[in-house]
Amino acid sequence: MWSIYEHRRVAKQLSSVLQDVLKKYEKWKDIVYISGPQGLRALKGLLDEALSGEWKGYRSSRLNLQYRVIYKVENEQVLVQVVNVTPHDYRRK
Repeated sequence: MWSIYEHRRVAKQLSSVLQDVLKKYEKWKDIVYISGPQGLRALKGLLDEALSGEWKGYRSSRLNLQYRVIYKVENEQVLVQVVNVTPHDYRRK
């Protein structure tokens, strides 16, 4: 089992998203909790990919055409840190 840590700003970001994005995020969390990031990579619809540039070391999964969840895997099989749920805006804040 994997642990999922959500940054405190994620709750605020999720309060303003559509219901279908919120449902997809909950499904994303279920997949991560059970099978980790490898489970995300197995599902082609999520388009899980490594980021580059100032986001090097982070990964992104697609929740819908606009929204992405940005996360980082720490301690190889212990913790998934969700940093951002964003409408495809990868600028650091």
